[in-house]
Amino acid sequence: MSNLFSPIKIRNAIIKNRVVMPPMVCFGFGRDDGLVTEKHISHYEARANGGVGLIIIEATCIDKSGRLSTDQLGLWSDEQIPGFSRLAGVCHQYGAKVLVQIHHAGLSAPKCVTSSLLAPSNYRGKWRDEVISARALKLAEIPSLQSKYVVAALRAQKAGLDGIEFHGAHGFLISQFFSPGINKRTDDYGGDLDNRIRFVAEMIAGIRQAAGNDFIIGCRMGCNEPNLKTSIEIAKILEKSRVDLLHVSTGLRPPHGKGPAVPEGFNYNWIVYGGTEIKKHVNVPVIVVNGIRTPEQAAYLVEQGLTDFAAIGKGLLIDSERVNEAQHREPIIPCIDCKRCKLFGPEGVCVQSKSVKKKTK
Repeated sequence: MSNLFSPIKIRNAIIKNRVVMPPMVCFGFGRDDGLVTEKHISHYEARANGGVGLIIIEATCIDKSGRLSTDQLGLWSDEQIPGFSRLAGVCHQYGAKVLVQIHHAGLSAPKCVTSSLLAPSNYRGKWRDEVISARALKLAEIPSLQSKYVVAALRAQKAGLDGIEFHGAHGFLISQFFSPGINKRTDDYGGDLDNRIRFVAEMIAGIRQAAGNDFIIGCRMGCNEPNLKTSIEIAKILEKSRVDLLHVSTGLRPPHGKGPAVPEGFNYNWIVYGGTEIKKHVNVPVIVVNGIRTPEQAAYLVEQGLTDFAAIGKGLLIDSERVNEAQHREPIIPCIDCKRCKLFGPEGVCVQSKSVKKKTK
């Protein structure tokens, strides 16, 4: 039986435990140039030193006009490779494996990033609390955009990272292709489920051919795209497309997606439940995420065979040493679930962090 500290092999990489640091964008850490900063280096090094087995670097854009914010990390230029090489190096020295989540915001790009929104189909309507307009990607534009994802992945490989994760969740561009509520195309990239997944499936094939067999390719996806039943089928197609790892989160918000009902006795939220259900239908490793705060919560999911990995997000923001502390059965600092995480506020410090606790004693 696996436990939270059992190693697991993906491709030729041995991941030392089942704890994942999920991608969490460090707003305020970066600049308009998309380069890795010293704040990023310190942030990820601390979590690697703290014992995390697999680190997934925050959403990193493949095209400057597709960012989710003006300070988002990027892999749209070779100039960004050295910074990611440093990130890979500092994390590898503590035995952590490192992926980077590659991303395009699509409809979700803010006005400060672009005045010309792109989407799978023409769109006008309310989107994340404002009315927006976007034009459909032309069929001839799709290969060029796919190439940007592939080249970004090859930059990650050149930097020494162990792989990439496609951001196919949270209503960003790949999620928009998955969604029948947004993707109204009538060509090879719309309509039935195979076609809606074709956009990312072709990129998986392109990266695998160019990067070789050792490079890990993961995909973050929603369990409500637009419902759990369809998301299970998406997961199966992604597995057939030779993805190595599935990271199950949320897709589009209502009315385009609806979360599954959680059965009585399941002591986690619907997002974690969706991930555990998807795991039953695929053979590739699965990461579950959302609201997993303590090592005990993570350990139960792995020990019961409900998941292969458990992602601990806010818990690692509070305490970078949480994994080592859990392994040695030391007490942990709880997340108090601030409405807006204060780590990424003006002061840049979690109110529960050890440094703050020491100052207030």
